[in-house]
Amino acid sequence: GPDALIAAARIEEADAVLRQVDAALLPQIDANATGSRSRASQTTAVKTPSISPIRGSAKLNLSTSFELDVWGKLRRASEAARAQALGTRYASDTVSLGLAASVTQAYLNLRAIDAQLLVNSDSVSSQSRSTQLTRTRFEGGIVSQLDVQQAEGSLAAYTAAQVQLEKTRALAENLLGLLVGQPGLKLAAGDLRSLPVPPVPPAGLPSSLLEARPDVRQAETDLIAANAKIGVAKAALYPSITLTGTFGRESKDLSQLFSAPSAIWSLGAGITQPIFEGGRLRAQVEQVTAQQKQSLESYRKSVQTAFREVNDALVSLRQNSEAEDAYTGAM
Repeated sequence: GPDALIAAARIEEADAVLRQVDAALLPQIDANATGSRSRASQTTAVKTPSISPIRGSAKLNLSTSFELDVWGKLRRASEAARAQALGTRYASDTVSLGLAASVTQAYLNLRAIDAQLLVNSDSVSSQSRSTQLTRTRFEGGIVSQLDVQQAEGSLAAYTAAQVQLEKTRALAENLLGLLVGQPGLKLAAGDLRSLPVPPVPPAGLPSSLLEARPDVRQAETDLIAANAKIGVAKAALYPSITLTGTFGRESKDLSQLFSAPSAIWSLGAGITQPIFEGGRLRAQVEQVTAQQKQSLESYRKSVQTAFREVNDALVSLRQNSEAEDAYTGAM
């Protein structure tokens, strides 16, 4: 379905972000090559007859820059991106599970409507016979016109309900087709009672199984990413140290470009320390700290929701099992 495709695209985006952040841990190397050739005018006021009017130059160099990750800013950023990428995968799993649940619910709803249609169709047939019998008895003077009108009203109600149920079934069928990615899906009527009953889970299952839920894992990785972002924001308060270097060749003639005297190089180092930034960096630390608190509460909520949903499911299964046992005993 569209939701699953969107989730898959988000995984690709998260992976690309992770590769981009990891690339910051490696040196950046750039290559540059330039060449030119020019001729000076010989009719100007300043003449230099001893120097050739045609001049050329060629240059080839490699430059590199590398930021020393002294305070762990880059490593923490990579950790945050990695956790976010993992969380995106768990989010995709959550979408897949949610889609599967929606498909199951839509199918069961469709079969429930089939059961209602079957019962109501029998009611229409029964009421039609009853109405005809009432008309016959009225013609024989046994019942009144009011009895005929009541019978016809009941028949009209069952008939209208049948039309409404058929409309509801068509809508449910359209929804199921959309969920499974098959618009225009058509399913023949089926019997709800023929569907298998899900087994009741055994008693004593450990609560640690809830950790496998993708929504809980997503909330956990979001919390990990939020913690790492605090480290990134704090590292911005400290100096940034950058190493640079250039290695290459430069000459006035291309034929001399690779001779020994044509070699050029430079090495450098720079340090940047924020002196005054109006409290912007500390405000960023407070901002990501607040986001970490939100992620923590979201994680707690996810765990609580998981416990509640599991308990609700167990209650429903137990009640259905008890109701089935009571029905079987009554038979």
